[in-house]
Amino acid sequence: MAEARYYDIRCTKGEITLIDIDNGLIESAGTSYFDRTVVRVLGPEGWGILTRDHVDIDSTREIVALVEEAARLAAVTGDRVDLADAPRSLLPVPPLTEDPRDIDLEEKTRMLAEIEGAARIPEVVNTRARYTEGIDSVRFLDSSGNEYSYEAVRSGFSVLAIASRNGMMQMGSERDHTTTGFNLRGKQDLGRKAGEVAVSLLGAKLAKGGSMRAVLDPELAGVFTHEAVGHASEGDLVREGASVLAGRIGEQIGCEGLVIVDDPSLHEFGFIPVDAEGVAVRRTEIIRDGVLSSYLHNRETLAAVGDGVPGHARAEHGAPPIVRMSNTFVENGDAAYDEIVAECRDGILLIGSRGGQVDPGRGIFQFNAEYGYLIRGGETTDMVRDVSLSGEILSTLHDITLLGNDLKMSPGYCGKGGQTVPVSDGAPHILLENATVGGRGA
Repeated sequence: MAEARYYDIRCTKGEITLIDIDNGLIESAGTSYFDRTVVRVLGPEGWGILTRDHVDIDSTREIVALVEEAARLAAVTGDRVDLADAPRSLLPVPPLTEDPRDIDLEEKTRMLAEIEGAARIPEVVNTRARYTEGIDSVRFLDSSGNEYSYEAVRSGFSVLAIASRNGMMQMGSERDHTTTGFNLRGKQDLGRKAGEVAVSLLGAKLAKGGSMRAVLDPELAGVFTHEAVGHASEGDLVREGASVLAGRIGEQIGCEGLVIVDDPSLHEFGFIPVDAEGVAVRRTEIIRDGVLSSYLHNRETLAAVGDGVPGHARAEHGAPPIVRMSNTFVENGDAAYDEIVAECRDGILLIGSRGGQVDPGRGIFQFNAEYGYLIRGGETTDMVRDVSLSGEILSTLHDITLLGNDLKMSPGYCGKGGQTVPVSDGAPHILLENATVGGRGA
């Protein structure tokens, strides 16, 4: 066999259930199955990686053959890859409150239809609901004698409503995902809320852009934290020189009291009991009291960059692990919501997220809020639409003047390097000075 300094094997078997309902019609409802294995071998210089379906991980002969094949693929690049030492342990997976496999597909479809139907209020012209359920059975072993196995169950749904009036169309959406059981029961209120937001936005004013004080709700502040800070702290981007945070460990990059954390061990939607390299996971403080304290790493980027801890390698089924976030959030401060709005005095409250873009290398971002409310005299007033937040990551972190005490996490999915993994992000309400708010009002 070609020389191998290290190898690991990760096998993921499971099933995915999808239900899609569009305007009351069931577009699809079914379950698919997968069985994928990734073999990585670290040769004299770099990696040899191969993927296979239906591998018998208990067959020594089959494993030896796969490792030998991957070893022959190991890259000889001149850029030597090294791996940092890392702690090994497996956290217990929280028990399920209700196993979604115990509910048949017809019943799940009926419940999702009730949620979608609840969004169909007057002036709503289009509705859509989607349910996703994933069962992952993971087995891992490596050349150092480490071995683990666990099962992860995730389920969740999203509902979308589009309202129309006099040729204008507006959208509302809600979602709910969990790692601890089945979550379609009694959620018609979320469907109704999506419809109500869409209809309310038909009468909302256009926001006027400019520099002003802004209150970010936990969802939008969480998206900022994930996209603008979390990605910029990932060790592979730091190593590649594609992060504004490179070389800033120990530097004051935000306001005093600001703590930003990524914690794979937290029982939120991004929970993992161990990372995709078999490394123990733990809370990592990216920013502590406004000071950049740590990057997020896998074993390779920790060896190359330093300044952080491993345990942040994640992988989609059948793909090699890369550095990823899990549960990323701003810790609570001590300000009450009413205090934050009163301190804002005149400005805007931004609620929810409709996506956006970030350039972690240049350190700039732009996010679209779902909607907002004008703040006048320390009180919320008119609803506004078509509003966004943009700026520079580092100046925005310094412009935080109050941190709320009402941290809320929001579940979702994050894409990077062609892979999508479940994550959560969150924050309390946050007050910003000098926020650059975009709008189309006069």
